Amino acid sequence: MTSFVALLARGPRGLEAPQPVEFASLVLPRSPNTCLAAPEGQPGPKHVTSPILPGSLDAAFAAMLSLAETYPRTWRLASWPERRQAQWVERTAWMNYPDLINAEIVPTPAGTSLYLYSRSLFGYSDLGVNAKRVERWLDGLAVALR
Repeated sequence: MTSFVALLARGPRGLEAPQPVEFASLVLPRSPNTCLAAPEGQPGPKHVTSPILPGSLDAAFAAMLSLAETYPRTWRLASWPERRQAQWVERTAWMNYPDLINAEIVPTPAGTSLYLYSRSLFGYSDLGVNAKRVERWLDGLAVALR
């Protein structure tokens, strides 16, 4: 459980040590404060179907790492290159709430795709912030890979 200190801190301070997400066994919470984009045909729940990305797995992972650095109030917490997965925290503009984002670039039968999971650490509802973030990141990645 993330501590109350995480609400008062800036950047990545106050957060628990990052861990990679096991998307194959991920269980989404009942609260509406998450958004998961997952490749077509992948088992399990998802809110958005991830697109097929042009280029290689490594090129898409590098583009995702670069893209995340362009977003305000976003800090990379960890990267697991062997999995092509990384985790970031993005602080909300008004209340400084920390939201976590994990992205993992994966091969699919149709080509390169990804998991993109954005979630709030505090509160029940996020007023659609995580869904908008996932949409913004997917759109940004598509532009970066053109």
